[in-house]
Amino acid sequence: MDFAINEEQRLTLDSVDRFMAEHLPPADIRRRDRDHDPPYHLLPLMGQMGLLAIPFPERFGGLAKDWTTVVLVQERLARLGLMAASLFTRTVSFGGMSLLTYGSPTQQQALIPELIAGRLLFALAVTEPQAGSDAAAIQTRAVKVDEGWRINGRKSWISDGHAANFIVTACRTGAPDSGKRGISMFLVPRSAPGLHMTELAKVGHNGMPSWDIGYDDVLVSDDALMGEPGRGMAQLQATLHYARAGQAASAIGQAQAAVDVALAHAKDRRQFGQPIGKFQAIQHMLVDMQTRVDLARLMLYRLAWLIDAKEPCRKEAAQAKLTAAETFQFVTDRGMQILASAGYAADSHMQRYWRDSRLYTFGEGSSEIQRNLIAREMGL
Repeated sequence: MDFAINEEQRLTLDSVDRFMAEHLPPADIRRRDRDHDPPYHLLPLMGQMGLLAIPFPERFGGLAKDWTTVVLVQERLARLGLMAASLFTRTVSFGGMSLLTYGSPTQQQALIPELIAGRLLFALAVTEPQAGSDAAAIQTRAVKVDEGWRINGRKSWISDGHAANFIVTACRTGAPDSGKRGISMFLVPRSAPGLHMTELAKVGHNGMPSWDIGYDDVLVSDDALMGEPGRGMAQLQATLHYARAGQAASAIGQAQAAVDVALAHAKDRRQFGQPIGKFQAIQHMLVDMQTRVDLARLMLYRLAWLIDAKEPCRKEAAQAKLTAAETFQFVTDRGMQILASAGYAADSHMQRYWRDSRLYTFGEGSSEIQRNLIAREMGL
């Protein structure tokens, strides 16, 4: 395993730095966080840069690059602005990899080139009021009718639901007691009549609005079905390692940014006649913070290597997501302690990192679920 960043990857990361400095500078991030204003303007710009094309085959207009390059870009975007990284991973993983893994040839040909160009945004609708970690408890139902499929139900905490062009929706098509085997995936156009949305107020991730979505006799065509009916859970499982790699990269990038802010403050803030970074208590906190980030990064890069090698990686994906999520929370907790009142100020980057970190230990699979999965992979 080679940890060296090659010249092409270095040039890509340099272009990401310039992109963020121009299109989402720190002052704009503060404003957008305060105003709950998502940076959707970045999507077509990412398309023009070729960032969204990185993992996709050339036949769709993609660049056919490795997943290591994807996580390097994801991590750099997150370090400079989580809003951009979150938009990137939701487009590439929720939309692109879902289409590439279990979309029909017609869906792939029609939508992946548009996604690569930055002209499409996707949302993933799995969670329901009574179906979060227990996705097999999904109650939203799709019934076959002459015109296609009729969908009724409710989804909760759906990122970008209102702005998405398509909502990748998990529905029960089997019997009510069919569990995991009765779930199917559908591409539901945002414009479909019968969709009703309410925005949900939340603590963090203000650049990624979350929505409660009601499906009231939403009619979709037969072409909206993704893959085989009844295989939805297996299809979701087939893409989880991509999403978990993206989650880990986002958490690590933000965790590194938090370390950077805390380190700069420790060097600048003076107490008792010297910078607070000269006190061993602060030094040890910063050492522990950076060490955990570096360890999480190693797990992420190993996961990317396994994905590129097409090796089984269920355990490693769960480990990477778990470690990165808990590292992000650990680092921001200590970062707030080091900055003290400077971190508690509303315009501080650290308080935003601190708020945003809380999502990762339960979003897209809680830390407890990750530990259960790892235990099963260990034969327990």
